[in-house]
Amino acid sequence: MTLKDKLQPGSVLVAPGVFDMVSARCADSMDFAAMYMTGFGVAASHLGFPDAGLASYTEMLSRVEAIAGGCATPLIADGDTGFGGLLNVDRTVRGYEAAGAAAIQLEDQEFPKKCGHTLGRRVIPLEDMVKKIQVACAARASSDFLIIARTDARTALGLDEALRRAEAFQAAGADILFVESPESEEEMATICRSFDRPCLANMVEGGRTPVLSKARLAEIGYQLAIYPVTGLLAATAALQAAYGTLQAEGSSANATVPMYPFDDMTRLMGFERVWAFDERYAD
Repeated sequence: MTLKDKLQPGSVLVAPGVFDMVSARCADSMDFAAMYMTGFGVAASHLGFPDAGLASYTEMLSRVEAIAGGCATPLIADGDTGFGGLLNVDRTVRGYEAAGAAAIQLEDQEFPKKCGHTLGRRVIPLEDMVKKIQVACAARASSDFLIIARTDARTALGLDEALRRAEAFQAAGADILFVESPESEEEMATICRSFDRPCLANMVEGGRTPVLSKARLAEIGYQLAIYPVTGLLAATAALQAAYGTLQAEGSSANATVPMYPFDDMTRLMGFERVWAFDERYAD
């Protein structure tokens, strides 16, 4: 079943944020309906950079190829601003689809973009983003490859402008609408009431939008919820705790942070195939 088929009114698809192959393999083993390749997480884990437009198309595409190629769960991939003008958007959509992604997210920020839950974001003229959406829709080889249109207008220009933009994105052919960083449940409900396309909720712990239960998101009207940094924040907290014990005691013997079993880790990373291969072809 495609991601497009899974989107249904009255239910919410939960997509955990994945940022490397460990997080992707872990999520892929848990029967999620979709996964979300987070630009914030890729920039942080792959490059050690902030999510500020510093990751290139080539670097992001390599992550899409690795994650989509190594996992069965449909992958929603962050495409930032399309990495440039209209020709860049065309190339980005074609590249992400060929790499195996199920959907691409494109946003209306000026380049270089910034994380959607930080200040200082500026958006391009509406007509320019509409053209990007039109180019993205024309560039894809299959309508099963979904175009997610995001507007970052809410924080600087207000909810009315964000809604106006999302309405134009819907008319341009976007499959899923993503109004970034609403600041209350009332705003979230207004967003979902305003459109007849699936709407996406961005659940960022510590961000500008309330983090709600799955049931409440469904009640409001969302059909897709991404959790882009949940895994990244949890993993970083675990690393801080484990490394803190090492620094303080010089050993992991008394570490209190939960440890994933080593045998399970070898299997998660595919060692069973290596063992079977060696057994078959060993001299």
